[in-house]
Amino acid sequence: MSTFVHRYELDSSRPAAREFWRDVALRALVPAAAVWVVVVGLGFLITGPLDNLPGEKGVNDWFVSIRTPTMNDVTAVICQIGNTPIVVAIAVVVMLLLLWRTRQWWFALVPGLAIGLQAAVFLTSSLVVGRERPDVDHLDDAPPTSSYPSGHTGASTALYVTLALVAQRIENRALRVVVTVLLLLCPIAMGSARLYRGMHSLSDVLVGLANGIVCAFIAWNYLRRDTSGATRRS
Repeated sequence: MSTFVHRYELDSSRPAAREFWRDVALRALVPAAAVWVVVVGLGFLITGPLDNLPGEKGVNDWFVSIRTPTMNDVTAVICQIGNTPIVVAIAVVVMLLLLWRTRQWWFALVPGLAIGLQAAVFLTSSLVVGRERPDVDHLDDAPPTSSYPSGHTGASTALYVTLALVAQRIENRALRVVVTVLLLLCPIAMGSARLYRGMHSLSDVLVGLANGIVCAFIAWNYLRRDTSGATRRS
């Protein structure tokens, strides 16, 4: 696991253009296509034989029952974390900082790739499956995409899981643990906020979470690296 997390430190060599594009195609786009198949297959199973998982209605009703004006405001702020402009803006800033600090453009691209893969899976699967949103009062205007999977959850997960992997470079152990935990709590908070605001069913959030995690790991692993050496290479 350590070699996976630190793969861009163990091998910091610049890839040739041909190697880069080959790896983007074979190690990023092909796995993302497989994720899409699984997400769409689960979506058709949920909306078909499983009859939209009627038991999930109780989860949405429970969140409605605990609504308060304060929590309405808090979850509204949390949901901004997963809005496309905010996610893209944070990713761009992070990529620029990584480029500045490491001078490795192939590594700096990882957050953008994670978000891009997640978005491609989410947007296309959402159009294909077309699941309706929960039958409760919605606290947000419904975006044009369908309920399944949760795009807010997927986007925030892809971003903050990637940032958690980047954070493993922090040398101070206590600071590294605190930053990692805070970053990983962001997707959980996002998913909970989307449920609270009546915008998604539980399975929408769980699949969005899985989509974000998998796409983050695909992006982190997209470039072939030699991690067999025990020391970092310059």
